[in-house]
Amino acid sequence: MEKKIIYQFIIISLLLICTVSLITMYSTKNNSVRASIHNAELISRIVKNDLTSYMINHNVKQIDTYINSMSSIDNVKNLWLVRGLSVTNQFGINEKQKAKDDIDEKVLTTGEIAYKLNENLFYSTMRITVPYKATFDNGIDCLSCHNANSGDTLGAVSMELDITELKNIGLETIYLIPIVMIIGILLILFIFKNKLDKDKLVFDSISKSLNSSLNGNIRKITYPQGLSKDMIGLMDKFNRLMSTFKDTSTDIDKKLKGFIGSKINKQVNPLEDSKEIVQNLSNLYQFKKEIELDNTKEEIYNRLSEIFTNQFKLTSFTFIEIDLLKRKMTTVKEMGNTFYCKENIENEPHLCRAARTENDVVTTEYHHTCPYFEKVDKFHYCISTSISKNTNLIINFVFDNKEKLEFLKEKISFIKSYINESAPSIEVKLLMEALQQSAFRDGLTGLYNRKFLEEHTKKLIPQALRDKFNIAVLLLDMDHFKAVNDEYGHDIGDKVLKELARILNESVRESDIIIRYGGEEFIVLLVNVKTEEQAISIANKIRIKVSENEIDVYAGSRLRKTVSIGLSMFPDDSSSLDSVIKNADIALYEAKSKGRNQVIRFQSEQTSSIDLF
Repeated sequence: MEKKIIYQFIIISLLLICTVSLITMYSTKNNSVRASIHNAELISRIVKNDLTSYMINHNVKQIDTYINSMSSIDNVKNLWLVRGLSVTNQFGINEKQKAKDDIDEKVLTTGEIAYKLNENLFYSTMRITVPYKATFDNGIDCLSCHNANSGDTLGAVSMELDITELKNIGLETIYLIPIVMIIGILLILFIFKNKLDKDKLVFDSISKSLNSSLNGNIRKITYPQGLSKDMIGLMDKFNRLMSTFKDTSTDIDKKLKGFIGSKINKQVNPLEDSKEIVQNLSNLYQFKKEIELDNTKEEIYNRLSEIFTNQFKLTSFTFIEIDLLKRKMTTVKEMGNTFYCKENIENEPHLCRAARTENDVVTTEYHHTCPYFEKVDKFHYCISTSISKNTNLIINFVFDNKEKLEFLKEKISFIKSYINESAPSIEVKLLMEALQQSAFRDGLTGLYNRKFLEEHTKKLIPQALRDKFNIAVLLLDMDHFKAVNDEYGHDIGDKVLKELARILNESVRESDIIIRYGGEEFIVLLVNVKTEEQAISIANKIRIKVSENEIDVYAGSRLRKTVSIGLSMFPDDSSSLDSVIKNADIALYEAKSKGRNQVIRFQSEQTSSIDLF
């Protein structure tokens, strides 16, 4: 910095010296020319007056001698007279007074002074001609002797002057001025440099302090001796500013980290840390506003996944819901296909260490933190968050290298902030789902109820028509169920219905739908069943299982029951599900009338039996 200032000062000084020298040179030359012209005019005026005297006194013959004597004056190298046209016409041609060059001709023509400079390295001369005009001056009337008008050019005085001495005087001035300027500039530079050295020390101290502050290490500065009181006062104010700034920024950083629950004490730069925290809090606030408007937990999971991917650049993670009470695990979101411990805990989710301990589980260097994560070339970080009374959300992050894992650790407080903000909203959605499920579930058997059938078929039937798949409708009725209630009581009747629900769940696929239609009637929708024969086979399997099932009643006695089943096919029998259910009901009535405990396929000729209902 100091060198740069000195270089700039020297360059400016040299430019100033050159500029002043050029101006001085130009001015000196002009002054020399003006002085020479002035001298020429004085000589010309003397010659004119003396020639007039010679002419009045009739001493014309001495003019040549006079001219020669004038040529010997200092700095006059040569002098001669030039006759004008009017004088030549009046007195005749004089060879000695004829125009010698273009300058003489020009002056005789224009009546104005003309000159020319001749310069080389060592000598300088001026060739100048001054006109001699017809005037009335000091009692002498030129017109009395000459046939000319007033103001006519009668002739001229020409001369060649040596102006070398004037030039040398100008050059001495030109040399002297830069020397004086250089001496003055050096003196100023010396004084300025002493002050600049002290200022540079102060500047360096401030610069180091500011650079250190930008890197998070805010510190005071020390300053050299010999500073002015004003500069010392300025440095003291700067140190007080740094001290206040350090205390304030550190306090803000601690409070913000405490606010987001960060336990990382590593402080690289409190300003950058605080800026990042504030930015993340702003993003978190916007995230919270959005998830409050989401309709389902799936939308929340998708939004949380986008935050992980877009904001934190995470590419491999899985969201898992684990119900420890029911020992049930559900993978709700997976990015990167890296849920490596799935096979180990899928059937026994209570083994998940993060869910069981409700603590973070992280890859360590010398031993396996989680015995079920067996990928030795991968790194993992699992977070457990409670989203309901018995359900935990486990987020499993997987990385290819340790550097990415360390990055996650640095950002974990922010990531957990998003997860913690999501948890209450997810819990609300789970409660809403539970309420909705309870509205669609039969309280005794846990099966779907008639209301669910009405709502679900609004989507199912258009899909079946669009994708062209079959739905077999089985309508089941427990044979002589009223006798069970009458003989054993309603508690045994409820037990019989629960047993039937269990058998139905065990006999059909998860994609099939079981409905408690009313009382002892049940409907089973075999979705996308391939053939009518396959549907009949499933119906018979259910019928046989029910008939073989023994139900414990009082005093160790056992009870067996049977069911009658009516079957109708959608859309073969009708494109309306309501009509198919009625058809199945007709077939069920047929099964009852033929002795019960059998499966009857609906036939079109049975429609006449509708009147019986």
